[in-house]
Amino acid sequence: MVLLDELFPYAHIVFRVLTILYVLTILTSIGVVISENRNPVKSLAWITVLILLPVVGFVLYMFFGRSLKSVRMISHRKRRRLRNTDHLPDDTKAQPELDEACRSLSSLASRLVDCPVIPGNEVEIFTGGKQKMEALEADLLAAREYIHLQYYIIEDDKIGNRLARILAQKAREGVKVRVIYDHVGSFKLTSTYFKRLRKQGVEAYPFLKVTFPELANHANWRNHRKVAVIDGETGYIGGMNIADRYVEGTKHGSWRDTHLRIRGNAVRALQYSFAVDWYFMRHELLNVPLKDYDPATPGDAMQIVMSGPTDRWSNIAFIFLRALSSARKCVYVQTPYFLPNDSLLRTLQAVALSGVDVRLMMPRNPDSRLLEFAAHSYIKECLLSGIKVYFYEPGMLHSKVIIIDDDFVTTGSTNFDFRSFEHNFECNALVYGNSFNHRMKAIFLDDQQQCTRIILARWKKRRLWRKAVESVARLMAPIL
Repeated sequence: MVLLDELFPYAHIVFRVLTILYVLTILTSIGVVISENRNPVKSLAWITVLILLPVVGFVLYMFFGRSLKSVRMISHRKRRRLRNTDHLPDDTKAQPELDEACRSLSSLASRLVDCPVIPGNEVEIFTGGKQKMEALEADLLAAREYIHLQYYIIEDDKIGNRLARILAQKAREGVKVRVIYDHVGSFKLTSTYFKRLRKQGVEAYPFLKVTFPELANHANWRNHRKVAVIDGETGYIGGMNIADRYVEGTKHGSWRDTHLRIRGNAVRALQYSFAVDWYFMRHELLNVPLKDYDPATPGDAMQIVMSGPTDRWSNIAFIFLRALSSARKCVYVQTPYFLPNDSLLRTLQAVALSGVDVRLMMPRNPDSRLLEFAAHSYIKECLLSGIKVYFYEPGMLHSKVIIIDDDFVTTGSTNFDFRSFEHNFECNALVYGNSFNHRMKAIFLDDQQQCTRIILARWKKRRLWRKAVESVARLMAPIL
């Protein structure tokens, strides 16, 4: 210390100043955590981490603990302007007849996202990437005015390059092509991929680009939506990204997913979702032509629901909670990652304990080992309450579907996990009606034939080391 003082006579003063600044930074972070008035358990967890592991805890909090509730994606005035350009259908038009439970659920969704129930939609269901990509490519090639694409993952592989060639071709033909991709989800893409597209006239931009100054601000908030709108006539929503594995599968087998192709006025709501995200990135209000379908046309009634970390409420988590609590006959859930928050887990258990047929389907071999361990930590609790748990065996089950009773289905980009509910920008379709419900239920029951049901007595016999790893992985569930 004497030698240090001789070399740096003011070292002790600098050390004290840095120590004081660091302590003030930690105390300020704790003050911010308290002032956000979030879940007390979560707030106490972050305070404990900041006190016991100040350096590591501060870094973790900067990346994973901060809230975006105060960030506004678009002003109320700009939202009204988007509505005035007729992006969303008029909720004064004829509404479909819904039962009491669906009316209550649709009312909640309307208040959360200001989107009415939209009747008369023609909906095609895809359960495989090959069929979905063939249909999407055909629609893209037929585009006359504009193409709007939004994907979490776009990869520089066979599927990704085929898509790029189509987009470049349409841009050369004079079609307006706009693309939103998530910067983290598509991180493997080289910069040349989009440079080539931009040279052809394609407007392609990353959502919340992660660069060094904004690393902590942007890294944890991802746009997980998979939305396409072509000429305002045709829309896509679901769980499939743009990559070969969605068509060819992985080393564990085939890739099973769910995606919808929509023709009807619900496409307007998909365009509205895209337009809000586009404004958030480019500060440009889109005013594009949209086809006006007759609402009296026979078809499925639906709402399009967006959710994200900037929303006042956890929109899709609230809708899931309300939908599950209304179940009287059955609840069928497909999800690649099962990491429920406490409210949703307790609701599922309560519904099962009340005699409702609750079935949970997840992949035997998901694409993340850590998420697999974390998800398995919840299975015993589910089985004890009477929830039937199934492992899908042929490959990766990436489908995100909830089927309730005979009249309600939701599917889209939302996983049944903390990240989708709290950190990601997501988009789901809520579909009301007996016909669509029966179609989706038949698909679920067909998938069930390729599953192994988990029996509690055998599940308890897992090795001790595995149970320990699952418990540790569960601690990280809120940030996985």
